[in-house]
Amino acid sequence: MTSTALDPGLEAPVVRRSLATVLAVVGIPMFMVTLDNLVVTNALPVIKTELGASLADLQWFINAYTLSFAALLLTASAIGDRIGRRRMFIFGIGLFTLASAACAIATEPWMLIGARAIQGVGAAAVMPLSLTLLAAAVPARQRSAAIGIWGGISGLGVAVGPVVGGAVVDGLNWQWIFWLNVPIGVLVLPFAAKVLQESFGGSRRLDLVGLVLSAASVLSIVWGVVHGADDDWTSGRILTALIGGVALLVAFLVWESRTATPMLPLRLFRSRSFSVINLTLFTFSAGVFGSVFLLAQFFQVVQGYTPLQSGIRTLPWTMAPMVVAPLAGLIVDRVGARVLIATGQVFLATALGWIALITSTEVGFSSFVVPFVLAGVGMGLTFAPASSVVMHSAAEADRGVASGTNNTIREVGVAMGVAVLASVFASAGSYESPTQYVHGLVPAVWVGAAIVAVGAVVAAVALPGRRR
Repeated sequence: MTSTALDPGLEAPVVRRSLATVLAVVGIPMFMVTLDNLVVTNALPVIKTELGASLADLQWFINAYTLSFAALLLTASAIGDRIGRRRMFIFGIGLFTLASAACAIATEPWMLIGARAIQGVGAAAVMPLSLTLLAAAVPARQRSAAIGIWGGISGLGVAVGPVVGGAVVDGLNWQWIFWLNVPIGVLVLPFAAKVLQESFGGSRRLDLVGLVLSAASVLSIVWGVVHGADDDWTSGRILTALIGGVALLVAFLVWESRTATPMLPLRLFRSRSFSVINLTLFTFSAGVFGSVFLLAQFFQVVQGYTPLQSGIRTLPWTMAPMVVAPLAGLIVDRVGARVLIATGQVFLATALGWIALITSTEVGFSSFVVPFVLAGVGMGLTFAPASSVVMHSAAEADRGVASGTNNTIREVGVAMGVAVLASVFASAGSYESPTQYVHGLVPAVWVGAAIVAVGAVVAAVALPGRRR
C-alpha cells in the first residue's frame, strides 16, 4: 500500500511506502550495524588466542568501531542533507559491507582494528539516516509507533549479537561473524535504492575543522584511558593524551559556538529535553556496554563455556529489549518518556549492582537470570522513548543532526565505558586465572552500576514530564 505526500525537502510529491516496507529497508541495515556492536564480544577470547591479542587490542576491536562511528555520525548526517539522505545511506551500506569482508580476512590485530574502524565509518552513515528516513517516510500519527518498532529492531541486534557471534565461532570460525554481513549488504542495496525516496535537509557547508577537533579529542582521551592502566597514569604520554584530549574538546566547543556552519549546533542544547536525554544516554552507554564488554567474556574465561553456550546464557538480558522497546514506543506518548527512561535506568543500575554482588568463580547461571532480565527490561524502556525525545525536541530541519548528535554521544559513551571499566579491571585483575578475572570484573561492574545510577537520577529529576 502506498500514498502520496509532499515532502518539505522536495518540490514534487513523493510516494509513501507502507510502514512495513519502510521499516524493512531502514531496519535491516540498522540491524547489521547494531549487531556488530556486540557480535564480537563472545568471540573475543577466541580472537585473543588466535591473533595473540592483548587486553588493549581487545578494547580497540570494540573502540575502533565505536570511535569512527561516533566521530563521523554528524558529518555523515550533514553530507546526507547536502547530497541526499538516501544516497548517503546506500553508500554507508556498501562501505560497511566491504569493511566486513576486510575484517574477515584480517590476520593481525592491527588489521582487524583498521577494518573495524572502516566498518564504523559505514555505520555512521547508516544509523542516524535510518531514523531520519523513517521519520520522514511515515505520517506523524504513526511516528511514535514506528520509532518504537525501530527501537525493537535495534534491540534485536543487541539480543542476537552475542548468540550469533557464539554460534558462528563454535560452528565455523570467528571470521564468519563478519562474512555474514556481506550477502545481507549485497541484497539490501538494491532494495533500499528502489524503496526509499530521496530527501534533503538544509544545505550547509561541512565543518571540517569541527570534525578534526572532535575526532582528535575523543580519540586522545580514549587512548589515554585504554593505555593508562598498563603504562602508568602519571607517565608523560598518558598525561599528554588526556590533557591534550580535554584541550581539544574545549577548542571544539569554542569553535562550534563561533562558526557559522557548525557540525554540532549548540542551539540544540537549549532544549532541556535534548540536553538531559543525551547526558542520560551517555551514562547509560558507558555503564552498561562497559560492563557487557567484560561480562560477555565471564562465562568463557571463568566458567569454561563455549562461545555459543556463553551467548545463550546472555539471552535473558539481550532478548528483553526486543520485546519491551516496541511496547515502550507505543505507550510513551501516554505515560511520558521521563517515567519510562528513569525507570529503565533504575532497573539497569540495580541489575548491575546485583550482578557485581553475586559474581564469583562458583556462582551458578541461575543466579544471573533475574538480574539479566531486569537489565534487559531497563534497556528496552530506554531505547525507543529516548529516540522519541530526540525526535520531538528538534525542529523538522534539525532532526538529522539531532539524531546524529544523539548517536555520537551514545557511541562515545560506549568507547569511554569500555576504556574506563577495562582500566578498572586491569588495575584489580587479569586474564591469568578465573580468580584473577573475577577480582577485576567485580569492581568494574560496580563502577558501571554507579555510572548508570547517575543517569537514573538525572533522568528522574531533569527530564520534562508527559507532553500534552
